[in-house]
Amino acid sequence: METFDEIWLPLSDRFYRVAYHILESEQDAEDAVQELYLKLWAGRKDMVRILNPAAFGTAMLKNICIDRIRKRKVRQTEALETVVFWKEAPPDGAVEHKETLRHLLFEMEKLPLRQKNILRMRALEGLEYGEIAQRTGLSEVHIRVLLSMARKTLRKRMKQ
Repeated sequence: METFDEIWLPLSDRFYRVAYHILESEQDAEDAVQELYLKLWAGRKDMVRILNPAAFGTAMLKNICIDRIRKRKVRQTEALETVVFWKEAPPDGAVEHKETLRHLLFEMEKLPLRQKNILRMRALEGLEYGEIAQRTGLSEVHIRVLLSMARKTLRKRMKQ
């Protein structure tokens, strides 16, 4: 009978790569893999019946990553609403501003992945162009072009 260490620990690199691919962040990927191993450890007595540990662990990890993405989106939306309402919204126009914000976030989700990610990093996370370039591996010029395209697309969609 194989031990937990013999079955699950050799899969850690594979799990990290999957988490990084989904979450696009080293820290988030490490946290997701750690959460996976905590869950696996907690249920280790029932794990003997698993025929394909790699597939089982990957499926669990994908669910963990999806939960993390959902939580991240909720936090970003709350933060953006707080900033928008605190700086701009008069009390009598709060409902209209909230609806505009929802529409903006909805349209933002329809952007191409790179544009959406760069816009998120710049507008929501407040990263500088150099930091975005390091994360994405793109040049700062390319980042500015993608950001400009994303903003132009959003302006056009928001007018409709």
